[in-house]
Amino acid sequence: MRLSRIIGFVLLGLGLLVFLIRLHHPGAYWFPEQGNLRAALASLAIGAWLVAEWLPEHPSRRPLQITALLVTPIVLFFASYAILSEMEEVVVIVPSPEAEAQTPLRLWVMDDAGSEWVNMSRTKAQAAGLINSEVTFYRHGQSDCRRSTVVEDRTIVARNSQLGLEKYTVKQFAVAIGVFSEVPPPAVISVRLDPCTR
Repeated sequence: MRLSRIIGFVLLGLGLLVFLIRLHHPGAYWFPEQGNLRAALASLAIGAWLVAEWLPEHPSRRPLQITALLVTPIVLFFASYAILSEMEEVVVIVPSPEAEAQTPLRLWVMDDAGSEWVNMSRTKAQAAGLINSEVTFYRHGQSDCRRSTVVEDRTIVARNSQLGLEKYTVKQFAVAIGVFSEVPPPAVISVRLDPCTR
């Protein structure tokens, strides 16, 4: 079997796994979105191209196959990251109906001082309506109401980032290769999620 076909089967497997990996979390299943979905579809498309023996030989096929192989490392990285980021605990926050962005957020979660915390950019929090509001929160397969409170104290943001680094192996790897910074940038905030009082 040619190396290109082996790579194609690997890409097909990764593309499918981006969808299937989410099934190991209890509770509601959300379809991959944004970058994860693009990585999965690119992986499936390039994989199918590389394994397709039914395509007729044509002078234009060789350059296209070389191009597919050249972009493979990028697709492999993003598809692998989409899978690995779902290997450990992920919580889901469903934005309020008034939020600008209606896509559910899949996030790593930290527990500290009797509260649940997530870190993200202020822009992302605003778009999802997480600026001091009530949201639907899924964890351990259970749906609950949470009151989100933005905390911008850099000491707390850094502490939560460190807790995430200690908890998530994928984050440790991402920091090690330079994808994430060990010290959260100024745009990152912490969001505390407390049970709704009503």
